[in-house]
Amino acid sequence: MTLLRAVMALAAPLVLWGCVLTPGKFVSSLTVNADRSFAFAYKGEVVAVDPSSAMKGMPVSSDAKAGDGDAPKADAPKPDVTSEADADAKNREIAVALSKEAGYRSVVYRGKGKFDIDYAVSGTLSHSFLFPFNVDAQAVLPFLMVEVRQGGAVRVRAPGFANSQSSSGAMGALGGGASDTAKYLDGVFTLDTNAEIVSQNNEDGAKTVGGRKQIMWRATPLTKDAPTAVLRFK
Repeated sequence: MTLLRAVMALAAPLVLWGCVLTPGKFVSSLTVNADRSFAFAYKGEVVAVDPSSAMKGMPVSSDAKAGDGDAPKADAPKPDVTSEADADAKNREIAVALSKEAGYRSVVYRGKGKFDIDYAVSGTLSHSFLFPFNVDAQAVLPFLMVEVRQGGAVRVRAPGFANSQSSSGAMGALGGGASDTAKYLDGVFTLDTNAEIVSQNNEDGAKTVGGRKQIMWRATPLTKDAPTAVLRFK
């Protein structure tokens, strides 16, 4: 099972009653060194999206339609609409849950589903890394996945920084519309490394800065391809 599929399996039951966190205006960077040390930072907005709103307009199953000769069926009950006050209360709980996790230097809920986040973490890539991933906050659809692979390689993929069901993957597979969750996208993601770049999907390629290689992706609602790269450690 790939890392993305594993995350989707964990996410599915929570998305049914939780919320989806998606990037807004942000600046983010990932440093991966050939000795496996890394540092990741995200500073900017995060927006909480109600998955029920993202799923509006989905086609009704044929089972729900009346067949020929059948008596007309009563309209299905409409789901309860969460009030703005209830949504705000839930989002404040999310802010508290996130602020308890190491790496969150600041979490401020601004209202109307928007958070200001200042996150930074560093360490050694002895195992895979996801951001964000917080069960208490029901945040299990990551913006960034760093997958440590066999043979001294690491795959970097940022599905949260693109707007397509094929790229964002998790929301598409769970029934949400990618355009509903990515419409707030406005940011820059930079990968900085001195490891070997095996592959990457930025058409401008990597630039050399101070003896290191940097790849910069712009994230907007028009971005279709999730930033992706494969690196090899020494």
